[in-house]
Amino acid sequence: MTDNRIPLLVVLDVDSTLSNEEGIDELARAAGEDCARQVAEITDRAMCGQMDFASSLAERLDALSGAPERVIEQARSRISATEGAAELIEAVHALGGRVCAVSGGFHELIDQLMEQLDVDDWKANRLVVREGELTGERRGDLIDARAKATWLNAWAAHYGAQRVIAVGDGANDLEMMEASDLAVGFVPKPAVRDRADHIIEQRDLSKVIELLDIERV
Repeated sequence: MTDNRIPLLVVLDVDSTLSNEEGIDELARAAGEDCARQVAEITDRAMCGQMDFASSLAERLDALSGAPERVIEQARSRISATEGAAELIEAVHALGGRVCAVSGGFHELIDQLMEQLDVDDWKANRLVVREGELTGERRGDLIDARAKATWLNAWAAHYGAQRVIAVGDGANDLEMMEASDLAVGFVPKPAVRDRADHIIEQRDLSKVIELLDIERV
């Protein structure tokens, strides 16, 4: 009988982990200085676990209501891969593993980067645009902390992963990290630093490669 299981699944957060930027902050920057300041403050509170993700996302989207659709392209052009991301993905694939990403950000901002990096699958929220403006709403299922853990488990089952590593930096990543075999805090916020199995202090995802062979914890 053929064993279709894979040896390894790595699931990464996107904003400030797989990418250098916080996507919604880039949308706000494109929308103007006042919006950028307001949204960045809410993002920081959410990442530190000072407010729940759903509320923080709703507040930030509300701040973006009425922004012209062109801010999406402007923000997308600013999204860049974190150093070492391509090397990590190549290493996981070389071991016969898979790499997935799950984001509290937006498909409209990250899809192009995920394709370029050869990520196997990814999930994110979606923006709503009407008559050339952001409505301040989102569509589809909310990708929050619980959804991140749900998708990690779904991918693990789908691929038959023998071992799962989760990599994240903020409070919204804690549930998926707890559902993994190895939780890696990537330049993490305090809430994650206290609960991760391993901490990477340098913004270089290739540092995760040396953890790929650590025995399951």
